[in-house]
Amino acid sequence: MSTSQAIYAGWMEIPTSAVNEDARRRAEDAAIAALVDQYAAALYRVAYSVLRNSTDAEDAVQEAFLRVLRHRHSLAEVRDHRVWLVRIVWNVALDRKRRAKTRPETDDVAELARVLPATGLSQEEVAAAAEHHGHVLACVERLPVKEREVLLLSAFEELSSVEISSVLGITESSVRSRLFRARNLMAELLDHERSLR
Repeated sequence: MSTSQAIYAGWMEIPTSAVNEDARRRAEDAAIAALVDQYAAALYRVAYSVLRNSTDAEDAVQEAFLRVLRHRHSLAEVRDHRVWLVRIVWNVALDRKRRAKTRPETDDVAELARVLPATGLSQEEVAAAAEHHGHVLACVERLPVKEREVLLLSAFEELSSVEISSVLGITESSVRSRLFRARNLMAELLDHERSLR
């Protein structure tokens, strides 16, 4: 085969690198879609626990997934996708909260009911659960920031001490001591709330 025939034959073939790149991109897109399906609800809860506004929480989750899209090439390097995503949405929510400086508190029962399980409950039970949930969240808000962060990730998202230390960038022993203080303070606050009723 002459040189010109070889060049012409090369033009007719699809470069292997283009095929590999397209397959890689499709695999990344499928992985991101799977992450959205698996973790969107949990990330919403994390964002809502910080922002206390459903629209802001939804926006924070979308922004977190946009960041994931921008860093899609590093997906294969992530050991624990859940912790990685929680850390991203946690930082996004905190950034939004700092930028807003003031965030609207919601006492709307319908908004609280959105994050409560309501299957098999009467309307009165749903209202009572939403009211109790509101009291618990109000007590959580009164905790010092460091203790509140650890409690939210532990109690609401059920992250382990190792996972929380990764999300917050602190040691495990700091997580455990903050969690201990947070639980004690919550017990005191809830006892005080009960005594006022």
